[in-house]
Amino acid sequence: MCSILGIFGLQPGDDIVALRRQALELSQRQRHRGPDWSGVHVDTGAILVHERLAIVDPAGGSQPLRTADGKLVLAVNGEIYNHRELEQQLRQPYAFQTGSDCEVINALYREDSDVGAWLNRLNGIFAFALWDRERQRYLIARDPLGVCPLYWGHDSHGRVCVASEMKALVGLCADVAQFPPGHYFDSASNALVRYYAKPWRDYDATRGVAVSKQELREAFERAVHRQLMSDVPYGVLLSGGLDSSLVAACAARFARHRIEEDDRAEAWWPRLHSFAIGLEGSPDLAAAEVAAKALGTVHHGFKYTFEEGLDALPEVIRHVETYDVTTIRASTPMFLLARRIKAMGVKMVLSGEGSDEIFGGYLYFHKAPNAREFHEETVRKLDALHNYDCLRANKSMMAWGVEPRVPFLDVEFLDVAMRMDAQAKMIAGGDSPAPDGRRRIEKAVLREAFEGYLPDEILWRQKEQFSDGVGYGWIDGLKAHAEVHVSDREFAAAASRFPVNPPQTKEAYFYRRLFEQNFPGAACAQTVPGGKSIACSTPTAIAWDAAFASAADPSGRAIAGVHQAALAG
Repeated sequence: MCSILGIFGLQPGDDIVALRRQALELSQRQRHRGPDWSGVHVDTGAILVHERLAIVDPAGGSQPLRTADGKLVLAVNGEIYNHRELEQQLRQPYAFQTGSDCEVINALYREDSDVGAWLNRLNGIFAFALWDRERQRYLIARDPLGVCPLYWGHDSHGRVCVASEMKALVGLCADVAQFPPGHYFDSASNALVRYYAKPWRDYDATRGVAVSKQELREAFERAVHRQLMSDVPYGVLLSGGLDSSLVAACAARFARHRIEEDDRAEAWWPRLHSFAIGLEGSPDLAAAEVAAKALGTVHHGFKYTFEEGLDALPEVIRHVETYDVTTIRASTPMFLLARRIKAMGVKMVLSGEGSDEIFGGYLYFHKAPNAREFHEETVRKLDALHNYDCLRANKSMMAWGVEPRVPFLDVEFLDVAMRMDAQAKMIAGGDSPAPDGRRRIEKAVLREAFEGYLPDEILWRQKEQFSDGVGYGWIDGLKAHAEVHVSDREFAAAASRFPVNPPQTKEAYFYRRLFEQNFPGAACAQTVPGGKSIACSTPTAIAWDAAFASAADPSGRAIAGVHQAALAG
């Protein structure tokens, strides 16, 4: 994974030399994403800058990627996991210039005029800008769920600018905004088009559809297997919770062989390393040790202090580009962990984001009244994931040049898991209570599919949010710190100072103040929807159980308390 920056719409008379210098300076703001090499393309119509983190073909594969005739120029942030299959299926000859997995995008663009069709063939995580010099046409696109970040806007001359992180466009584009996931923009039609729209989004398309435990398990195993594509050392994030433990368990089964050679050769780094972080006494650190011992990983459990986390907050907010409370709480230990991982020479990790959105893992899903509402909420949460867990995982890790991959959000696995009738995902208490008592826990259908993979104490462990699992003193300390450093007078005037999404707590105010220092103005503020996590007090949760309306704190621990109180009532 890397970073890209593009400026399109250059006109005769523009000072190309000055614009090139400006583009390089802007791109430097996101060089942490690509510390290995920089590449620049400049012509009379466009400027593309690429900061590279070399994961596949580290000796070659430098970007921007050009066709042999120089007519197409491509800058990509991401990975195309099925690039070899796509290369084999090409109908027209294409002279590949590198071993990069991303170069197949140039080949597909040249071969197929239906942009949406070939974008839907990609299995990967990506954000790219493609420049067609001959047609003076550019194409911008983002992966289906927005795992890779992307922002765009217009400079004062009306030129379209695009970058991997918002910080590269601050001061350049007054209208900076997120580029929407699952969309592409084609300058030839001047249209923003949604290309990713699956039948399973509609509950009626899933009603009565059964997915066996074996099919679910094998689909996830394939997702993990293809995402192990790497020419550099990699590892897994292991909190000891269900999701990260399943990722680690599957990765451990494939780690001894090299994926890029169809498992015919021994892996260059055959021992799987796992990583966890927490405060002293962290529930996650203890659970991760149990999981790692069962899986046989080379495990690294790191501890941090509250003061170290607090010291990192300004940098965390600058990197993750949000003021969402839950995201910042969880991003801080992840940011510190990424620094440790980077110091060990690891450049890629697999992580467990997305499982809760697919299988209804948040605790308020216990109160879903029926399968239709359960399913519709999972779709809504997947649509919003790019603002929360995907943003956190990507930017916290990439702050130190470590690429996170998320097998639960693999598009082929999604098609299997989301076409399942949500009735099978519901916790007992929905339309038809499940027959076995074990089903009174979230994500039981996933747990059952992996019986025997993990110790029961891990496989059936109750969910905790990452910010809770690193140690309960982390959240309590943050709230106490904000109480001291945000006065009652400041907080009373919050709506006047921050008219876009006014902070609702002193902790939220504290983060918002740090955010504003790096990202001033209404446009930047509007890139954060609502400013509070979708994991708590959402309209859906409140509709299902009015008790959630009092849950101002988005901590999983707080929500669990609300849920238990609701059950008792």
